[in-house]
Amino acid sequence: MTAQEHLSYNAFVELAAADPAVVGLVLKGSQAHEGMTTEHSDHDLYVILADGATTELTRFTGHRTPELDLVILSLDRFRAAGMPGFERYALARAQIVLDRLGGVIAQILADKARLAADAAFHEADAWLDAYANSLYRSVKNDRDGHALAARLDAADSIRFLLELLFALDRRPRPYNKYLEWELARFPLPGWDTELLLGAMNHISATGDVSTQRRLFAQVEVAARRAGHDAVLDAWGEDLHLMRPQ
Repeated sequence: MTAQEHLSYNAFVELAAADPAVVGLVLKGSQAHEGMTTEHSDHDLYVILADGATTELTRFTGHRTPELDLVILSLDRFRAAGMPGFERYALARAQIVLDRLGGVIAQILADKARLAADAAFHEADAWLDAYANSLYRSVKNDRDGHALAARLDAADSIRFLLELLFALDRRPRPYNKYLEWELARFPLPGWDTELLLGAMNHISATGDVSTQRRLFAQVEVAARRAGHDAVLDAWGEDLHLMRPQ
C-alpha cells in the first residue's frame, strides 16, 4: 500500500486546512446527507485552491480509497462544476468544511442549488414535453395490448416528470438515492410528498393507466399555472388520451 492509501479523511482535512493555498473544502455525497451514511460510505471531498496557487497537495490528485475520494481544483473550476452537469445536485446539498473566503464558497453552492429563472423555464418546457410523450406512448401501448412497452414507457415518464417538477421549483433534480431524503426536508410546493411518491412508485412498478392519468391531471394544472400552456396545447386532441376518462 502507498502512503496515500492510508490517508484518513480527518488527517487530510487537517493537512489541507494548514495549507494557505486551500481556500475551501466541500464535502458531498452520503456524508453530507444526514442519516444516509452506511458502513460503505466514503468521504467525497472537493479541495478548492486559490486561482493560480501552487501546493504540494496536488500530489493527491485522483486519490481514491474506500474512505476518501478527493477532487482538487481551482476556485474558477469549482464555480463551473456541475453548471451544467450531473454534479450540480451533489454540490447543491454539499456541506462546507472550510471557507476561507468569507462566504464565497457558500454563495457558490447556493448558486448551484437555484436554477436561473429563464433556464428553469426552458428546461421545464423540454421536460414537460418529454413526460407527455412517454405518458402518451404508455397509454397507447396499454390500449393496444403491449403490456411490457406500456410499463417501460410509464417508468420512463417518471424520470422526465421528476426533472420537470424540480425545474418548476428551480432546483436540480436529486439523484434517485436522495429523492426521499430531499422531499422529506424540502417538499415540492403544492405537492403532497407521500401521495406523489406513492403514485410514482405504483406507476413505475405497474404502469397503471388510471394512476398515470390522475397524476397527469395534477401536472397539467401545475404546468399551466407556471406558463407552459404552449407545450401542452401542442398535443391537441391527444391530451384527451392522457387525461382521466
